Amino acid sequence: MKRYLFFVLIICFSIFQAQIVRKYSNEFLNIGAGARGLGMGGAVISNQDDVYSPMWNPAGLVGVERDWQGAAMHAEYFENIAKYDYIAFAKPLDNKGGVFAVSLVRLGVDDILDTTQMIDSEGNIDYDKIQKFSQADYAGILSYAFNPGGIHKLNLGVNAKIVYRNVGQFANGFGFGFDVGAMYKADNGLRYGAMLRDATTTVNFWTVNQEKLSAAVNGEEFNPAPKDKIEITMPKLNAGISRNFELNRDLELLPEAGINVDFAKTAALISTDFASITPYAGAELKFQDMIFVRVGVNRFQTVTDIEDLKRKVSFQPSAGLGIKYKGLTLDYAISNSGINGSNFFSNFFSLKLDMGGFRN
Repeated sequence: MKRYLFFVLIICFSIFQAQIVRKYSNEFLNIGAGARGLGMGGAVISNQDDVYSPMWNPAGLVGVERDWQGAAMHAEYFENIAKYDYIAFAKPLDNKGGVFAVSLVRLGVDDILDTTQMIDSEGNIDYDKIQKFSQADYAGILSYAFNPGGIHKLNLGVNAKIVYRNVGQFANGFGFGFDVGAMYKADNGLRYGAMLRDATTTVNFWTVNQEKLSAAVNGEEFNPAPKDKIEITMPKLNAGISRNFELNRDLELLPEAGINVDFAKTAALISTDFASITPYAGAELKFQDMIFVRVGVNRFQTVTDIEDLKRKVSFQPSAGLGIKYKGLTLDYAISNSGINGSNFFSNFFSLKLDMGGFRN
């Protein structure tokens, strides 16, 4: 056994020596899913307890207590440039054996102009050789959540992710990784949540079609293939705390605040070589468990203004609405990129079907 473990460690060390770490690798899996969470700026790490939980905190799946739940979301990013889609299914297992879920994610940009073959080897331009291609990221996620025996207030969850990324006919990559999450509800009503994304790092193995990617003009090669074919995504930690307040017979307020931690140096407000920390906050106002109003703020970072070259604080605001009738919930959210007052707004629409809700 010791020899086997030593061999595994040597293999892992060799792989990591041959790879490159990307700060924003597989970033599409950090967007989240469901207009509820997106409208609250991601402030649902401790309170998302339905079929959308795998994208925020898989431990929340324990909230799916009977029958099954299905979900679907569509979003248009950056004024319809990119399209983001999500579908999921969750079902409790028999004999209180936990909750199982499967989710599918796609983020893609279509009809990108391919100009790699527009110029021939002698430098002549032929616009008829311009073609189009799509760049898309896909992920399949298998999730499981359960309540460990003896600790009835604690829920645990895990995601197993398979990633496929495609850049037209030029390159494609496969990856795999795991997320882990936990939720705890205290006696005073406070709810704590934490999710460690890419807990074991997520590894992507790339294959590049050098023949399609490169172009030679007057003996000089353009678009050479990258040398590194292995890419890893470092872990990220999301942690939050929330509490539900009953304002009166009809109104309830659910606020949450927390931090996002990247184990890399980024443009976050607090950033070191070891980790970068960004705060977030959001709230949901609920009327008779039927109408919902949401606001949130996230992604605080420092950016350089193009005009005066001064460092400024940027953030991403968001808002949303929701309506629920028995087991059917329709949600909407809107957000912008948060970069120097950008006007690139993104719209999110999501639908949730809870078969257990129709039995109430």
